[in-house]
Amino acid sequence: MTNEDTSDMTLNGIEYVRKDSIKASMPAKTLKGKPYVIVRTYSAGVFAGYLDSRKDKEAVILHARRIWSWEGAASLSQLAQEGTSKPDKCKFPCEVDKVTLTEAIEILDVTEDARASIHGVPQWKE
Repeated sequence: MTNEDTSDMTLNGIEYVRKDSIKASMPAKTLKGKPYVIVRTYSAGVFAGYLDSRKDKEAVILHARRIWSWEGAASLSQLAQEGTSKPDKCKFPCEVDKVTLTEAIEILDVTEDARASIHGVPQWKE
């Protein structure tokens, strides 16, 4: 009925995993209380950085990197939760101090693992 390491168990053909064996997703470190987010816009693309302010569709992002293209995550949702498994295949240009995005249509909270992964992507330039 159980596996030797007792970290999971099969009962009636269904495999169960111990709750304490699942790694919790921690929110990303903040910058003076400002959360680290990924923002998708209507026409300017995708940015990752610290959400300074938001009003209606306008979002101001600090220490922002444009997410030009990525691999190693199936969607922005996965990128925000897990980061990228292929940082060398991503194209994230240099960080800018501040960007004002006027057509923000999606804002995703980012975990600390994902924030570290995004920061670990080498700067893309031509």
